[in-house]
Amino acid sequence: MAEEPKITIPDSESFESTPAKSSRDPEALRTQMQAWLTARLGDATDVTVGEITSPGSNGMSSETLLFDASWSDADGAHNERLVARVEPDTHDTPVFPVYDLEMQFRVITLAGQRTKVRVPRTRWLETDPTLLGGTFFIMDRVDGRVPPDIPPYTMDGWVLEATPEERATIERTTAESIAELHTLNPSNADLAFLEYDVPGETHLRRHVEHQRQYYKWVQNGRTHRLIDDGFAWLEEHWPEDEGETVVSWGDARIGNVMYDGFEPAAVFDWEMAGLAPRALDVGWMIFIHVFFQEITTSLGLPGLPDFLHRNNVRGYYEAAAGVPLENLEFFEVYAALRHAIVMSRVHERSVGFGQAVWPDDPDEVIYHRAAMQRMLDGTYWD
Repeated sequence: MAEEPKITIPDSESFESTPAKSSRDPEALRTQMQAWLTARLGDATDVTVGEITSPGSNGMSSETLLFDASWSDADGAHNERLVARVEPDTHDTPVFPVYDLEMQFRVITLAGQRTKVRVPRTRWLETDPTLLGGTFFIMDRVDGRVPPDIPPYTMDGWVLEATPEERATIERTTAESIAELHTLNPSNADLAFLEYDVPGETHLRRHVEHQRQYYKWVQNGRTHRLIDDGFAWLEEHWPEDEGETVVSWGDARIGNVMYDGFEPAAVFDWEMAGLAPRALDVGWMIFIHVFFQEITTSLGLPGLPDFLHRNNVRGYYEAAAGVPLENLEFFEVYAALRHAIVMSRVHERSVGFGQAVWPDDPDEVIYHRAAMQRMLDGTYWD
């Protein structure tokens, strides 16, 4: 029997503290935000921005700032609960090489105007990066609860404590939200702003080429044999029929959804949005749960083995979309590959913040290494 590949799995205590995300000073941000909002509102008076905080359990890409703001104008007094998404400081080893906040603002606005997907109301976009140290946009804050990443929802929290029927509601309604988003496609909306400016004859070819270029940026002199093998696998198993191109959320997972009870109240985190076949988002949603589940079982915990199972998610999505999903296995492998690249960059961030070092074998930082290897070997779906 082949030796199980070595990975560096975090122990349970490591989930008690959140990885460093930013070196920006919250009070300086508050002062800058208040000055910006005062100028943006023009004739408004008594403009005040309260304490700025950040959610602690999810995400390490764009910075999310939560704050209350108040002002008075001709319409009366306003007291608003707001969220700013800010391009990360380049000194903080950002996860992605480019943060297109204008694209994110536009796709959220489009989804809100043209679909029934629950997204926050967008307010303002600021493309001048000198004001907060990066471009940003502001939207309304939505109340609800989010399945946590740290520690993952498979280890603790309200999703774990829910009944099977309640978790089935999460599966169904989230899959329905993805299907609803996928009603947007190049035939019914101007989606040029979502095109990747890379070579490729089809949207899927360009999507994969974009990931290949991202991997080259992430490498920084290192070679991940598993990722290289993943790209080779995709070429060997490229689908003859790639499927219909739609607006892709890109990071379609329950950790990027705010829930009211067990149904979506808001969908967020659109850094990875683009144009791709339907199965890309569904494969990602399925795989990210596998990622958390395998970490959980490696620590001797049961997790949620029946939750977000590929058969359930596929069934709910197909029922909502009214079309079959083709080549789902291909897109599950692609999800594992994409997440492997992200994991490499996340580890580089930890190194940059003095929280980790690189192992001799770079593939050890890919926590889902064993699962991805089984995918490439063809034994994962046995």
